[in-house]
Amino acid sequence: MDAVERAGQCRGVPPRFLFVLVLSLLLAAVAPAAEPDPLAGLRPGHPRLLATAADWAAAKARIAADPLAAELHQGVLAAARATLPLPTCRYEKRGRRLLGVSRETVARVLNLAYAYRMTGDAAFARRAEAEMLAAAAFPDWNPSHFLDVGEMTTALALGCDWLDDVLTPAARATLHRAIADKGLRPGLDPHSPDNWWHTAENNWNQVCLGGLSLGALLIADEEPALARQVLALARSHNVHGLAPYAPGGVYPEGPGYWGYGTTYQVLFNAGLISALGTDWGQPDRPGFLASAGAFTQMIAPSGRYDNFSDGDDTPGFQPALFWLSRRLGQPGLLASQLRLLQAGEPGLRGAMHERFAVLALLWWPAQTADAPALPLRWLGRGRNPIVVFRESWTDPAALYLAVKGGAAGLNHGHMDAGSFVLEADGVRWGVDLGAQDYFSLEAKHVDLWNMKQDSQRWSVYRINNHSHSTLTLDGQLHRVDGHAEFTGFSAESAAAVLDLTPVFAGQAASVHRGFRLLPGRRVLIQDELRGLRPGTNVRWQMTTRAEVSCQGTTATLRQAGHTLTAQVIGADGVAFAVEPAEPPPDDFNAHNPGAHLLVATHVTPANGVLRFAVVLTPGASAAPLPALAPLETWPVSHLTP
Repeated sequence: MDAVERAGQCRGVPPRFLFVLVLSLLLAAVAPAAEPDPLAGLRPGHPRLLATAADWAAAKARIAADPLAAELHQGVLAAARATLPLPTCRYEKRGRRLLGVSRETVARVLNLAYAYRMTGDAAFARRAEAEMLAAAAFPDWNPSHFLDVGEMTTALALGCDWLDDVLTPAARATLHRAIADKGLRPGLDPHSPDNWWHTAENNWNQVCLGGLSLGALLIADEEPALARQVLALARSHNVHGLAPYAPGGVYPEGPGYWGYGTTYQVLFNAGLISALGTDWGQPDRPGFLASAGAFTQMIAPSGRYDNFSDGDDTPGFQPALFWLSRRLGQPGLLASQLRLLQAGEPGLRGAMHERFAVLALLWWPAQTADAPALPLRWLGRGRNPIVVFRESWTDPAALYLAVKGGAAGLNHGHMDAGSFVLEADGVRWGVDLGAQDYFSLEAKHVDLWNMKQDSQRWSVYRINNHSHSTLTLDGQLHRVDGHAEFTGFSAESAAAVLDLTPVFAGQAASVHRGFRLLPGRRVLIQDELRGLRPGTNVRWQMTTRAEVSCQGTTATLRQAGHTLTAQVIGADGVAFAVEPAEPPPDDFNAHNPGAHLLVATHVTPANGVLRFAVVLTPGASAAPLPALAPLETWPVSHLTP
């Protein structure tokens, strides 16, 4: 008889029962704790998404006290009034996307619902209700391209929440049912091919989970089981969407796509806080909050973006930055956004192109600062690492240099490792052409989203290395899986070294590119290549929209009444040439009128080694050209990937 049986007999408990009891206790001790209820702390009633009744009252007070906020407020009201006579949105797909309709619905519903809550005019509420009912009557919200569902669910969730007190009972029931049936339920099945975004490490994860979570928080009172399913999915899977921000906040798809994914992450987190009183710690994941500063570094003195990958360089209004600035206690992060609004009517018009503009008024800062408290010389770590050197945060004529590492094979990636954007004197001298419209390529059946080395994607001129300000060897493409890391950086000496060797695997034994700011506002770009096949043509190029004239080893760029001089050093028999930045003849590539390539081609000597540099000087400079020192001797701190 063992100890358990003896103990049971002593207490009059049957041994077999005691054994089962002890085993149950042991299993309970080692079993994982039950997940907390996703709806714990749910605020009763509405509004509870992004802003409560008290928050709306506070927004009115801030707008009354701040002329700039009042100007944006009037812009939103004007947009809402302009919507009143328009027909409701219709189910019209463009290619495989309903996304344009979903986004237009977001803009209309948010503007109208905001206008009602701020003015009390029932005409805005009735028109928003009609817009939402039209969307609810669509046959579906296009789950095969689930971004469309995420955005449409967002529109109806926020509209229903903000207008809950004036919706007719029939409309409320219809809209809540549409959110459940056309928004939430299609996104739950992990085995559906439409739901690959559950574990996607990109903005699809944030947009879809963020939109569906707002829908779940809206209908949680009448459909708690469905709401719990959606929120449990979001809580466990949003980690994938947040992964790209690590470690330092550089969003690998560029600043434009940062705005898309981050906006929905902010909507998700702000919705959780307003409805549940918690954000589950999601914003504290590595790099997310830091991305506000990283994004700000991507804004040049002109206000234009460093538009690497599929991004656009056009300044955009980013309401998510208002929430992040408040969360971080850093009002200076809003300097670029406030400057955009201060530009008068053009700035306001640009802000009103952003469908979430009303959110900036909900998160408007109590105080502002003239400039962000961020460094002038900065290294951003991440999947697409970036180095930025700038002269000033407040002077629009300041010199700005942004250099890109990373890999082409990342989401929305280009073959642009080693490329740079350069501004000085208010002119963008070194440019990135940006992405070609996706639909224009998909309509020609281009295999645009295949990231393999032999994919047709890399035949798109604006995506491959032939259009970017980088190196090309014998006309070959960069390696899709090659990842360029910064191996040296110094804020003091304004210098950085980038290891491009993996990008040229099979073409060279090693390739390194250095960037350094020199006295006299000059920029030194130095390249060192080893292990080349003798006779290899090494093409250096800079993409520009300036007028270019070449004379031997010197080129002069002219734009907007300013000049920039480029000089080749360390290479015999090399002269600058200028070419149009145009793709080869085919039926799918877009033209690039006004864009040029400044080119210097080097022929590899018998020893397979090249070291050369280009010095870029804004304006006139009589300073002597520097002597080339090996990159390994540059005054930089050694970095490990």
